[in-house]
Amino acid sequence: MEGKLLEMFEVGPCEDDYQLGFLIGQRFCNQIRSRLAGDLILQKQLLPFARTPHAQPLLKALSETNQKKFPRYWAELLGTADGSGVPVLDIILVNFRKEILPFISKTTMNSNADTTDDCSDVLIVSDSMAVAAHNEDANVSLVGHTYLIKGKLSNGLSFIAYTYAGELPSCAFGLNSQGLAFTLNSVPPVEDEIVPAGIGRNFVSRDLLEATSTADALARIRSSEVSVGHSYNLIDIQKRMILNVETASRSRVSVHEVGATPFFHANMYLHLQVQQVHDENSISRQKRAAFLLQGSKTDVLSLLGDTEDTKYPIYMTGPTLYTLCRTVIDLDERTLTIIEGNPKYGKVSHVFSMSSNELNLKLVNHAELNLKLVNHAELNLKLVNHAEGTHL
Repeated sequence: MEGKLLEMFEVGPCEDDYQLGFLIGQRFCNQIRSRLAGDLILQKQLLPFARTPHAQPLLKALSETNQKKFPRYWAELLGTADGSGVPVLDIILVNFRKEILPFISKTTMNSNADTTDDCSDVLIVSDSMAVAAHNEDANVSLVGHTYLIKGKLSNGLSFIAYTYAGELPSCAFGLNSQGLAFTLNSVPPVEDEIVPAGIGRNFVSRDLLEATSTADALARIRSSEVSVGHSYNLIDIQKRMILNVETASRSRVSVHEVGATPFFHANMYLHLQVQQVHDENSISRQKRAAFLLQGSKTDVLSLLGDTEDTKYPIYMTGPTLYTLCRTVIDLDERTLTIIEGNPKYGKVSHVFSMSSNELNLKLVNHAELNLKLVNHAELNLKLVNHAEGTHL
């Protein structure tokens, strides 16, 4: 399964945030409508739940809480709905999916129940390299329903955000003209750890696109009384620093600074003490990473293409979860590279320079880059062959 070429839309500065959202919705109306129509979680769970009396207090409180905290982003969300010509309720539901699903009765859940967005990250900052590499994994319904937004704000800040159709930029990864970038990992707290009607994770990550420093990004994360926790990988190009920030409801935050030892994060809390769901998929990927990672840049890039564990591969190809793309942020080269498709073929779609405030697409030799990625995949195959017969 392959999605169509990832498109980028340059937008702004706009007269207001509603217009920013409206133009995005208008530009990607077909992708948004298609995503919503084919999203079984929305159609089979969220919408039926939203029509029940039980849902009304939760939806009202979620909307009011997030609109009060982030009025600009709420206007952007409304603009996206109007620009794409879809019901506002649908846009609200997909943006608050993780905050709503825990409150849907298990008796109404079916085989289309939400699956954790199983993203994987490898982070390392050593004397010889500083790299954050990320697999963006999601439900297969998202294939062909993502795009890049290059936003320019009236205050002079610019950002680039990998965006799910109909959602705020970005619930995946992004970077801005202040030399800051981030990737995200879902984490699964148990139901007792979830607070109803808190701040939505999509609103926090949208806010991070406008952070002016690492300290500012941390302050934005800490100040949000979230409903459901998350894991943020904050990348500071100027300081050559990567932080993994795990959060949970009730203002709980833990910060880990990444060093020379490769740090692999799947979809379970690693340093914040939170009761969490036992996720066999995440545990398997964590063990596989510990076995393969040796600390070289080649190891980092190869690991994210690993498919040796056919039940819980790091690189996913369905039937439920799919690796939409891979991004590599090189702090020394000051680039963000997006790779689509099977990493064995290394299809580089975009390389952005983070050396200037313009976040320009960097002119690169794609053939040379693709050859390097193929070589990485070949090395990964050798690692897998070497590991045959070894049990984790």
